Amino acid sequence: MSIESLGEIAEQLRRSTVLVQAGERGSGSGVIWSADGLIVTNAHVAHGSKASVHLWDGRELPASVMLRDPQLDLAALRVHANDLPAIHAGNSSSLRPGELAIAIGNPLGFVGALTTGVIHGVGQLRGFGSRNWVQANVRLAPGNSGGPLADARGRVIGINTMVAGRLALAIPSNEVEPFLFAGPRGSWLGVTVHPVRVPRGAAHAFGLVILEVEPGSPAALASFMPGDILLGTEEGPFQSIGDLARSLAAAGSRPLRLEFLRGDYARVRRVAVPIGEQVARRSSVAA
Repeated sequence: MSIESLGEIAEQLRRSTVLVQAGERGSGSGVIWSADGLIVTNAHVAHGSKASVHLWDGRELPASVMLRDPQLDLAALRVHANDLPAIHAGNSSSLRPGELAIAIGNPLGFVGALTTGVIHGVGQLRGFGSRNWVQANVRLAPGNSGGPLADARGRVIGINTMVAGRLALAIPSNEVEPFLFAGPRGSWLGVTVHPVRVPRGAAHAFGLVILEVEPGSPAALASFMPGDILLGTEEGPFQSIGDLARSLAAAGSRPLRLEFLRGDYARVRRVAVPIGEQVARRSSVAA
């Protein structure tokens, strides 16, 4: 590929990448998924029910959060606009290690920043549950989340989400369409979590610290708070984020009995949380 063609591809991707601002908690990126105003980003970028979207041509448009699934870390926004420069989605299952990867986003206030690397692999990653990730050695920074990861032809093959060591992790493009079609799947707790090592003196070594609790969610009704550390269920301790997802799926319509730490971590607390699918469906669109 020539440098000129890479420049053209990068410019097209920039036009299809937006800056997403949700409240005063920083900003991220998003991808114009369809020309009629459908935008895809990460759930941890889109807080609440409203957001502001900045387009490549300088326009700033209000956006509504149509779907938001913290478990998948995907959100769908809608702006009232037509003829937007939508991306071309690629087939993430056909990726091979060594292929060129292009990431576009808005890291640290730099709008439309480009970084390149190669695909490291597609699949599960130890410590990050049972889900698949597009793994690439591109450099991401705060503000890249929700932006596109593309192949050498400019086809979007992932939604950039996080960094693990020296690798950027992106949600495979093949998981986006099912999310948009079906919305959040399975039971839902309504928290954003991050794996941590539990402070010394606690009975468990691993936990999931709660970063955010969705208003009106099952977690909010159970009085969970940011800073609480989820340890596991009555079936056993968590060893990864994927264990929480599997526990939610296995619970079905039954209450999920969770163990967690709060405050000085002196004792393990327990609570039964109703996470039935009906609750999840009612709460799937932030309100």
